[in-house]
Amino acid sequence: MSDILIMLYPWSKAFHIMSVISWMAGLFYLPRLYVYHVEQSSPGDSRDEVFQTMELKLLRVIMTPAMIASWVFGLMMVFTPGIIDWSAIWPYAKGGAILAMTWFHHWLGLRRKDFLAGRNQLTGRQYRMMNEVPTVLMVVIVLAVIIKF
Repeated sequence: MSDILIMLYPWSKAFHIMSVISWMAGLFYLPRLYVYHVEQSSPGDSRDEVFQTMELKLLRVIMTPAMIASWVFGLMMVFTPGIIDWSAIWPYAKGGAILAMTWFHHWLGLRRKDFLAGRNQLTGRQYRMMNEVPTVLMVVIVLAVIIKF
């Protein structure tokens, strides 16, 4: 199995980068959609339906498959021998940030269900603040992987 993972490593890395870019694009855009949803529509109006459709498609068609692919290709690299120095701090920092990013993805999904049920409690300002979460996590991940602290 190790030989297969070593042989597939460049492919795993390439597909991991592509899937992470797609996932991150969604993590940046969905909270912004929520800002517009809160500020430009009311539950049940035509704009509410349009926002709900956009949010659902972004989450189910782009973000969730990209998240799954990011995890699959990332785990392939984790299990490739010689890639990660487990005595360093960086793999644990990256792992923690990835878990937080996955939690944030699911939190966004729960907020979509709140919009669907007409019970959203958050303001546009709160969604704007939450829009910074993936940026902070991305900084931690990129610094961990590149600098390898």
